[in-house]
Amino acid sequence: MVPELPQATPVAEPTSTRDGIPGVYRAFSIALFVLLWHVISVANRDLVHFFDPILIPGPVEVYQAGIEFSKSGQLQRDIIATVYRVVAGFGLAALTGLLVGVAVATWRPLAVLFEPVIELLRSIPPLAFLPMMVLWFGIGEASKIAFIAYAAFFPMFITTLEGVKFVDPVLVRAAASLGAKPMHILRYVVLPAALPGIITGLRLALSLSFFVIVAAEFVAADSGLGFMINDARTFFLMPQMLLGAIVTGIIGFLFNELFRLLEARLFRWRKGGRT
Repeated sequence: MVPELPQATPVAEPTSTRDGIPGVYRAFSIALFVLLWHVISVANRDLVHFFDPILIPGPVEVYQAGIEFSKSGQLQRDIIATVYRVVAGFGLAALTGLLVGVAVATWRPLAVLFEPVIELLRSIPPLAFLPMMVLWFGIGEASKIAFIAYAAFFPMFITTLEGVKFVDPVLVRAAASLGAKPMHILRYVVLPAALPGIITGLRLALSLSFFVIVAAEFVAADSGLGFMINDARTFFLMPQMLLGAIVTGIIGFLFNELFRLLEARLFRWRKGGRT
């Protein structure tokens, strides 16, 4: 008679650093920042008078400006315009950055031909090309989308290139020894192994897209959050300027959280995922 072996007790996985109490800490830090902002605004208005009170509106004034713009529908229109441009430009950059990055990483002649040019262009600040984008594509949506795509292309390209180039060669040789064809190795071995770097590139490209869209909407736009900020500057409306900046930051934060959740779902084997 074979004795029964005791069953192993399942070990609980460590709690993610973004769950439970750490989430409360994050909310507390934001609340503390808003409180500090309110205190500085009130102190400047009633005690210190270091700046003109108009220049440092408090969170209450910004909130009231948001309510007014929401009632008129202007805030919603500006948000939709900005998000549309960011998604279109980011999507174009993600697709081209992924394809070019994989091609340059896997085909040596293409790397010799294009990598120096891309590295040269990457060193030029994207804002330097904004006036030319307007002249080339006009003041419509095409210039803004092209500008975002140009700026967001480089982080996507670099992370894809590095991710594919530094895939463990043991994995590639193992797949080849089993008879896998080059395209199958690329699809089932190289790209999955490079996926963490690609996801990181997507997050970096998205952040940069929100960074440059404000500048693009400064120059040639009649809608969008950047236009809201620039229009408020013309009329010296500080609450409206801060409202546009804060809403842009909130939208960027929400998009980044979506990518973080996607990353955590794709890479469940990594405890806690990336931050």
